[in-house]
Amino acid sequence: MQKMYLLITITNRTDSDEFSSFFSSKEVSIVYSTPCLGTARGKILALFGLEESLKTVHYCIVTENKKEELIKALTREMAIDLPNRGISVAVPLTSIGGRRTLEAFANGHQNDETKNEVKSMSECTTELIVIICAKGHTDEVMDAARGAGAGGGTVVHAKGTGSQYTDKFFGLSIADEKEMIYIVSTKEKKKEIMNAVMESAGTHTDAHAIAFSLPVSDTAGLRIFDKN
Repeated sequence: MQKMYLLITITNRTDSDEFSSFFSSKEVSIVYSTPCLGTARGKILALFGLEESLKTVHYCIVTENKKEELIKALTREMAIDLPNRGISVAVPLTSIGGRRTLEAFANGHQNDETKNEVKSMSECTTELIVIICAKGHTDEVMDAARGAGAGGGTVVHAKGTGSQYTDKFFGLSIADEKEMIYIVSTKEKKKEIMNAVMESAGTHTDAHAIAFSLPVSDTAGLRIFDKN
C-alpha cells in the first residue's frame, strides 16, 4: 500500500478552470477548490492600480506515484514554475478514515508498484506554515513574516467552531470569522518566521494569531527551494 499525500495547488483565479481540467485529465477523481487571496501589500496594489490578487486553492489526495506524476506534469505541461503562475506542495498524510474513502481518493492507483522511495520526515527540507488569525489582520501577520524572511502567502477565509474552553483559553471567540494564511518556507527559516509572527501578532494582540507547520515532501513552482 502506497503512502497518501495532500497536494495543495495555488493558482490565479483566472486559471482555475484550466487547472481543474488538468487534474481531471490526470485521473484525479476528487478535487476540492476554494477561492482565496494573495498577500501583496495594499499600498503596492494601489500604487500600480491593481486589484486584490485573486487566487484559487485546489486540494486533492493522491498516492505516492500519482503525486510524482502530478508534480512533474505541473511543471512540464502547466508551466507552474513561471512567474505568477502558481505553486504546488505535497504534504504526507498519516491516516485516512475508512477503506472506501481510501479507494475513492486513490482511484484504483493504491496498489500500483511504488516507483520511488518515500521520503522520511527528517528529509523534508520545505515546510508549510499555517497561520490562523482574526479577520482583517493579515497585513500584520505578513509584515512580521516577511521581516523574518518569508516570501508571499495565500489567504483563505474561514470560520471557527471552538468550544467554550477554547474561547476561555485563548481569550477570543473561535467562532468568529478567521483568515488562514499559507506560507511555504525552507526548514531553516520556519522557526524564525513563526517566532516573528507570534511576537508581533500572537494571541496577546488583536490579531490573535496561532501557527503550526507541516512537512512538505515535494514542491512545484518554487524554484528558490528546488535543488535540482
